[in-house]
Amino acid sequence: MKKYIFITGGVVSSLGKGLATASLGALLQARGFKVRLRKLDPYLNVDPGTMSPYQHGEVYVTDDGAETDLDLGHYERFTGVPSKKSDSVTSGRIFSTVIARERKGDYLGATVQVIPHVTDAIKEFIKADTQSEDFVLCEIGGTVGDIESLPFLEAIRQLGNELGKDKTLFIHLTLVPWIAAAGELKTKPTQHSVKELLSVGIQPDILLCRCDRVIPVEARRKIALFCNLDPNKVIQALDVNTIYQVPLAYHAENLDEEVCRHFNIRSVKPNLEIWQNIVDRFSIPEGAVNIAVVGKYTSFHDAYKSLIEALRHGGIANNVRVNIVWVDSESLEKEQDHSQLKGCHGVLVPGGFGERGTKGKVEAIKFARENKIPYFGICFGMQMAVIEIARNVLGLKDAGSTEFGQCSEPVVGLLEEWLRGNVLEKRSVNSDKGGSMRLGAYDCYLQPGSRAQQIYQTSKISERHRHRYEVNANYKDRLEKKAGLIFSGLSKDSILPEIVEMPSHPWFIGVQFHPELKSKPFAPHPLFISFIQAAVKQSKLV
Repeated sequence: MKKYIFITGGVVSSLGKGLATASLGALLQARGFKVRLRKLDPYLNVDPGTMSPYQHGEVYVTDDGAETDLDLGHYERFTGVPSKKSDSVTSGRIFSTVIARERKGDYLGATVQVIPHVTDAIKEFIKADTQSEDFVLCEIGGTVGDIESLPFLEAIRQLGNELGKDKTLFIHLTLVPWIAAAGELKTKPTQHSVKELLSVGIQPDILLCRCDRVIPVEARRKIALFCNLDPNKVIQALDVNTIYQVPLAYHAENLDEEVCRHFNIRSVKPNLEIWQNIVDRFSIPEGAVNIAVVGKYTSFHDAYKSLIEALRHGGIANNVRVNIVWVDSESLEKEQDHSQLKGCHGVLVPGGFGERGTKGKVEAIKFARENKIPYFGICFGMQMAVIEIARNVLGLKDAGSTEFGQCSEPVVGLLEEWLRGNVLEKRSVNSDKGGSMRLGAYDCYLQPGSRAQQIYQTSKISERHRHRYEVNANYKDRLEKKAGLIFSGLSKDSILPEIVEMPSHPWFIGVQFHPELKSKPFAPHPLFISFIQAAVKQSKLV
């Protein structure tokens, strides 16, 4: 029978629960187990789709069209297990479900309360849609002590009692900070965090202690004494040079061994050679390339988390270090200064929404096109590339997007209908913002002999989307015949442009989808491999 591991966090946020969950999943996989990873977020939004990147970082999209927390990206990158809509839930979604049931009369006139109705809905989510997994790892968002996380903690406490100790395990991630004035690591924050967890009825089985230096044996014993644990269950989680070193670090501290011991499981010794190879290639590259990422959230890197990792994966595949040069599109727009781009071997404009900063993005695309620098446009970056070429090559000075208002040459327009399988999806300007975009995996058909087809080595691909606007196919003939832009990837019905490229350029590709969402360190995405390879060639020309 499957076993459940619950990962909670305390002291402060951003300690790395998502990475801890993903790394433990990878270690259990390496021991031959089948895993499933889930995220329970306490905030009241139904999903993070309408939240500002400054508030929440990137929105990760699954194949089945769920807009989720960025931690699900870590889960996929470390385990290769595709996340699904059923792997992410928020308080908003739970409460919506409970209220909908109440309105239907499903509770037969009962007074609807947090316990048992909300906690029952959470437990249903945790156990639903599982198959033959050996382990289900559930990360609880936020920190212990947050008022909004109480229903989730109560739900997993109940599950611990219902399923028993032989089927549940509680891991608590805390901070052991170094206080420079005292010249020592302090254990008190961890003690208080565990006390907070005990107050809601949960005794952690394993403590993961984040630290920037080795925790002395005596300090570990002290933590174990005050937290009712065996010292072997107090595991240090030291800072590492790359996130892909975390599985190796946790294994060295016997985390996976302690998990197996808790469940009285004997398993094969894990084969971690793939992770060692990734770390070696990342740590000892043969060269370096500079990639300019031109966007408007460049001061908050979590907004581009999957993109950053996909670029690194492309570097691992080419055995080079990728140095990301963050270029604020608004400053580029105001200062008209290309100096930040001149030392770069590739330019990338990522996804985004809204008119702010678009002039700077168009300027960066023009610079890359005219100076023959490899260019990669993703989603919004593809749309801006088509607008730049329409304006400066095709001569349509008023070319623009209806996302920014009415224009005489709507090269990019609102996507009002599309096919999902055999179902016609329809949207309008008055549709809800949340969950109303073209979301999830869609097939794309590649033009034979195109650069895209050569990169993918196939004629049909499936990629994940998240967009509300689309390149206007009515301009396709003019852009191809007069501007030299090739529409090398189209939707199944040949109506929606998915990939554009410029054969006369060393490497100029725009894609409407988000390839970064499918890249993994052990399976880098082919577009990122090719883009970094082009950047390596460019570095030798500079």
